[in-house]
Amino acid sequence: MARLFGTDGVRGEANRYPVDGATVFSLGQATILTLREDGCERPRVVIGRDTRVSGPMLESALAAGVASMGGVALLGGVLPTPAVAHATVAQKADAGAVISASHNPFEDNGVKLFSRAGFKLADTDEQRIELSLSDQRLQSSVPGPREIGSIAELGGAQEDYVAFLTTTFPTDLSLRGMKVVLDTANGAAHAVAPAAFRALGAEVTVIHDGPDGFNINERCGSQHTEDLQKTVLAAGAALGLAFDGDGDRLIAVDEKGRKLTGDQTLLICAKMLKDQGRLNKDLIVSTVMSNMGLHLACEKYELVNHVAQVGDRYVLEDMRRLGAVLGGEESGHMIFLEHQTTGDGILAGLQLVAAMLLGDRPLSELAGLMEVLPQTLINVEVAIKPPLETLPEIGAAVARAEAELGGRGRVLIRYSGTQNMCRVMVEGPSPESTDRLARELAQVVASVLSTPGVARS
Repeated sequence: MARLFGTDGVRGEANRYPVDGATVFSLGQATILTLREDGCERPRVVIGRDTRVSGPMLESALAAGVASMGGVALLGGVLPTPAVAHATVAQKADAGAVISASHNPFEDNGVKLFSRAGFKLADTDEQRIELSLSDQRLQSSVPGPREIGSIAELGGAQEDYVAFLTTTFPTDLSLRGMKVVLDTANGAAHAVAPAAFRALGAEVTVIHDGPDGFNINERCGSQHTEDLQKTVLAAGAALGLAFDGDGDRLIAVDEKGRKLTGDQTLLICAKMLKDQGRLNKDLIVSTVMSNMGLHLACEKYELVNHVAQVGDRYVLEDMRRLGAVLGGEESGHMIFLEHQTTGDGILAGLQLVAAMLLGDRPLSELAGLMEVLPQTLINVEVAIKPPLETLPEIGAAVARAEAELGGRGRVLIRYSGTQNMCRVMVEGPSPESTDRLARELAQVVASVLSTPGVARS
C-alpha cells in the first residue's frame, strides 16, 4: 500500500489509499473532471511509470480513467519522474502523471501528478482531486460515447529526455575519457542515465540495470551504495552516481569509494554556481533535516541558506517564492530551477561532474568543502501523534540534550508524514555523544507515545 499522491512522503497519513486498479481508474477520472472544471475541453495527460511489476496494470487503469472522462492519455512508458515533468511541458499537455513509489520497495506504488507547467500539484489542487474521488459527480459526469477520450503511445520520450539532459551540460566541457559508474536501482533511469552520460563522451559502467519488476531499489541505488562503492574502486572510476527507483534523487561516491551526502553535493553545486555568477542572491534552499555542517559551510563561503519544511515540494515552493535557482534535501533530491521543474538525479549528477571539471579537482577534495557533523537518526514506532509541543516530558528531554550540546550540535524531533513513526535526530561534536543523546531521547519518545519498540535507521 502506498499513498496516491507524492509517494516521497510530503503529505499526511490521512492521504493514504489502497493503490488498486479501481482507485487509480477513479483517480484518472477525477483528474480529468478537475481539469475540465478549470476550462480544458479535452485534457491531455502524459503518463510515465517506473519498473515495478504493478506499473503496467496501474498505467492501464489510469489511462482508462482519463479516456473514460473524455481526456487523452499519452503513454510514455518507463520514464524517470523528471522526464515526465519535462515531457508534460514539451508536449504542451494539461497534466503529467508518474506511477511510482520512488525509493520504496516493489510492493508499493502510487501516483504523482504534475501541472501543465511541470511542477508538482499544489496541496489545494490535490485536495480538489481527492474530494472528487468520493464525489458522486464522477459517475454523473462521464461523457457519452461520442465524447469518449483516447489513449496513445508517446513515442521517443526517452530519447527526447536524453537530448534535453545533454543540453544542460556546459558546451565547453567534455566527459571524454572520464570513467563513471552508474547504479540505476533497477528502476526508471536504467536506460536514460547511461545514454545521457555516453552521449557526452563518458566511459560508463552500469550496475543494477536489469529490472524484472521485483528488484527495483533492492539492495541498490541511492539507499544502498555498497555495490557502487566497490565498483568505483574496482573500475578506477572518477566517481559513482546512484539514483533511486524513479530517478529523482542522487547520491554520489568519490574516487576513493566514499559516499557523499546530499548536502555535500548540494554545497559543491552551489559553490560552482556562485563562482560562475549564476547563483541568484547567493541563495540555496535546504530543509530542517540538512546537516549542521551545511549551514556552517554556507557561512564560510558566504552563501545564504534558507531552511524549508521536509519534502521536495516545499523546497521548490520556497525556491520560487524567494527567487532561488538551487535547492535540495539531504536525501539527494536536488532541484536546478534553471533547467528543471522538479528534482532530477541525472541532471544533478551532470552538474556535479561539471563542478569537478570546472574546478579541476577530484570529487574527494570537493567533498571536503563541507564537514559532515556526526549524526544519529532513530525511527521510533508510535501509536499516536499528538502535537510534540504539547508533551512536556519530550520538551524537557530536548532541553537537557540541547544544554549538553551547548551550541555544538542540534536536536530535531518530528513525525513521519507517511508512517507511524517519530524521527529523532541528533547532531553533535562526536559520534559517541551524538549516539547516546539520540538513544536517550528515543527512549523518552517511546515511553510517552506508547510504542512497541524502537528501530534505528
